[in-house]
Amino acid sequence: MQKKEYSVEIGGRNLTAIFTDLAEQAHGSVMLKYGETIVLATVCMSHDKQKGLGYFNLTVDYVEKFYAAGKILGSRFVRREGKPSEDAILASRVIDRTLRPLFEQSIRHAVQVIVTVISVDDNDPTILAVNAASLALAVSNIPWNGPIGCVRIGKYPARNASGIADAGGDSETLAINPFQSLRQDDSKYKFDLTVCGKNGNINMIEASAHQTEEKELEDALEQASAEITKLENFQKKIVAEIGKEKRVIEKETIDPKSVKLFNEDILPKMSEAIFSGAGKAKIDALHNVWNKMVADMYVEREDFSLEDNLFDDTENDILHKKAIEENKRADGRKMDEVRDLYAQAGGVSTILHGSGIFYRGGTHVLSVLTLGGPEDRNLVDGLQLKVEKRFMHHYNFPPYSSGETGRAGFTNRREVGHGALAEKALLMVLPPVTDFPYTVRLVSESLASNGSTSQASICASTLALMDGGVPIIAPVAGIAMGLMLENLKTKKLNLKNNDTSQILDIRYKILTDIQGPEDHHGDMDFKVAGTKNGVTAIQLDVKVEGVPIKILGEAMIQAKNARMIILDRIEKEIPAPRKDISPNAPKILIIKIKPDMIGLVIGGGGKTIKDIKEKTGAEITIEDDGTVYFTGKGESAEMAKKIVEEMTHEFGVGEVLKGEVVKVADFGAFVRLNEFTDGMVHISEIAPFRVERVSDIIKEGMIVPVKVINIDREKGRIGLSIKEADKDFFNGKNK
Repeated sequence: MQKKEYSVEIGGRNLTAIFTDLAEQAHGSVMLKYGETIVLATVCMSHDKQKGLGYFNLTVDYVEKFYAAGKILGSRFVRREGKPSEDAILASRVIDRTLRPLFEQSIRHAVQVIVTVISVDDNDPTILAVNAASLALAVSNIPWNGPIGCVRIGKYPARNASGIADAGGDSETLAINPFQSLRQDDSKYKFDLTVCGKNGNINMIEASAHQTEEKELEDALEQASAEITKLENFQKKIVAEIGKEKRVIEKETIDPKSVKLFNEDILPKMSEAIFSGAGKAKIDALHNVWNKMVADMYVEREDFSLEDNLFDDTENDILHKKAIEENKRADGRKMDEVRDLYAQAGGVSTILHGSGIFYRGGTHVLSVLTLGGPEDRNLVDGLQLKVEKRFMHHYNFPPYSSGETGRAGFTNRREVGHGALAEKALLMVLPPVTDFPYTVRLVSESLASNGSTSQASICASTLALMDGGVPIIAPVAGIAMGLMLENLKTKKLNLKNNDTSQILDIRYKILTDIQGPEDHHGDMDFKVAGTKNGVTAIQLDVKVEGVPIKILGEAMIQAKNARMIILDRIEKEIPAPRKDISPNAPKILIIKIKPDMIGLVIGGGGKTIKDIKEKTGAEITIEDDGTVYFTGKGESAEMAKKIVEEMTHEFGVGEVLKGEVVKVADFGAFVRLNEFTDGMVHISEIAPFRVERVSDIIKEGMIVPVKVINIDREKGRIGLSIKEADKDFFNGKNK
């Protein structure tokens, strides 16, 4: 086997790139190792151009293998890996969003990136996967304007020399590429960012935070950028030594006749159509006119992608020029203006546990809340961790949302990604499970889309949570920020290695609440969610190679101003969570038993707990620490709780209570203390006077007061006294 290794220190640990001939047919491949986490990245480009394809065809797959964690997962009958997990889908999206902007979008050859997780320890394979994909592309013959670097950064609980988290939960330790287990408890870290970039600029962010101030996040981006630069330089040295010569992809040129026709008949009408204030309607209509003109002129042709791109690129240039030079937006709004808002908490159906409707311009979302018990938690059995999720946010984007036809009922990667983003944003304000033990599921239905339905779903879901009586820490709102950046390619600049970070006078405009053509043609989609106190989630996608951190800092402040407007509108509709949850939601009661009594409650083969469930109709969930949850409607939870309390009650000497006499003997009487426990009253403990025959004064079925006077736990015997509980009980008429 041929083998070459290169190493660099990142985050206090060695990152090693291993090049072998294992995947020698791939156009580029590398194994990247960090601790004992190893991923294999391979890249290939199709030999022939794909005809009739009007876009760049990039496919990214992040493939998890159970063997990587030494596990055999799956159902009893299927042990082979199946469809990708949600974590795998989200990892694929992170890789795709990082790599895609650095490809020439005119390429019509298919490019496929596959990252396979070979081995995994407590290091994050997603961060490794992004860097591995970058390096595989960089050393391949595939034209790509990389490399890039990717790191994770944030404030997490400190670790000792053995890698064990500080029991005190110190969340003020800034760490690069923290261990997975360190980030598992979201209540402990202050913020957690995945950051990708190139040449000092940032081109991808995924972040969750506990209401963190914008300036602190901007500072974290600066520190992440320094580590990213180390990764870039590391990859560049490798490319200089073993990189392949890049393929030359001949770029197709448009027929001059098309350009002439466009300039004469379409171009003069474009500005008016774009800035008509009619949304996309007029520009789409003009686009259709252009398509028909081209089809009529070239009847022998089937592929009009170059003409289509001419229209698209021209619209892009006009939007940029007008925004940068004239502060003009397609719908006439100011750069920092939020569209009209509408908020409604509840009012959909009394059956629902909570609902919220939110409009921001032409983007309309309905979110519905469902509350369940602990038994409704989502068990996630992943490569590294096995967890139970008590909070889920699911996002749906049906085809009618954008006025189109398409497949319904199928969850695509975009829907998974948008749902996960909203889930991160809202998770940061949920009450702790000790205060609110419910399993919470939110479903956001995007009913009309014209710009950032994911952020609208956060707003609608906040309304649904508050309507459902979930005591969230604070309302959360989200907004999508855009950017019109000066096209540096058109400027005559002498940039070393195309490094745009050295330019300090880039002209740009930051756009609040992007929609329609701004979303499609803008240079970034910067989603920022948070409360009035700080940021809870961020997601950044770009269409350029990267955005300066300074601009992102400004965009966060502008997003904060917009967020305040939206939060004011939400709080005007519903100032605080409702005091009570819906009567249709289940009732949850909690008790704590000794862990050594769990087996008693469950019973042999689960018989006891099953009988309690059948008798009461309640669901019972028992945690390893002895916490018992009773979930049910009506009185079912109360009934089940009473049974378990009686079953596990430990009587103590001196305890006074009442019980039913269930058996009379010559030496005393047996008294039922509860359904599961009897005690014995000796003849000498019945009354303060001499009792000749027990049956003379005690009968079965009598309710008598008793005091616990001794306990033999080994034999399970409890001694009781009636006379110490009430010395006068058998005086007078009772005698």
